[in-house]
Amino acid sequence: MEKLRREVQRLFGIQLTAKQLGAFEVYEQELTDWNSRFNLTAIRDRDSIRCKHFLDSLSCTLVLKDNPPNRLIDIGTGAGFPGIPLKIIYPKMSLVLVDSVGKKVEFCRHLVNKLELDRVEILHSRAEDLGQLPTHREQFDWAVARAVANLPTLVEYLLPLVRIGGAILAQKGENGPAEAHAAENATRMLGGRLRQLYKVELPGVVEDRYLVVIDKIAATPPQYPRRAGIPSKNPLDLTPV
Repeated sequence: MEKLRREVQRLFGIQLTAKQLGAFEVYEQELTDWNSRFNLTAIRDRDSIRCKHFLDSLSCTLVLKDNPPNRLIDIGTGAGFPGIPLKIIYPKMSLVLVDSVGKKVEFCRHLVNKLELDRVEILHSRAEDLGQLPTHREQFDWAVARAVANLPTLVEYLLPLVRIGGAILAQKGENGPAEAHAAENATRMLGGRLRQLYKVELPGVVEDRYLVVIDKIAATPPQYPRRAGIPSKNPLDLTPV
């Protein structure tokens, strides 16, 4: 854990407290234990958990640290990434974790209770359904997602959840720039505008990583998101006009 502390300081300029470092230690142990019984994540060894889960999640702070979110929603959170590491860093933040897989939702609930995190809501749901609910539509400062869908699909999941003046953050691999270009039409249709692509370098990770940041500049038309399954089967950029 000392190595994690040093890397977080070096990469992101964040000095982890003893309490935060302890939370990551518990997170690592619980994830390892649950992974021995359930297939929560393909990343299982501790060094990879620290780099490809913890550091990768915390790379979002490169964008968020100048304006920490009051309300953040994490779509397709899986075993809590990047939402729970961000909650450890920003304890005052209100967080909603969303996943459609029951075991992953169960793990997140267990971990949130274990870490005694407050102001966290965990939902067994799909983004398309939440985006049409008044309780969640255009209610968040930030919507984030990691390894959920290609960006032309992902913007339809995320932008309806964000208030005007908010933004979405998609964690992407080496195809990030190409996906951002492919999503230009969908982004515009849904009230968004590309702000920037941030290149991220993580120790021991060869492939390029990107943070794609899209600002919400106008209200999302009420027909979006479409019903569950449609955005992935028929992304807006591919929809015949």
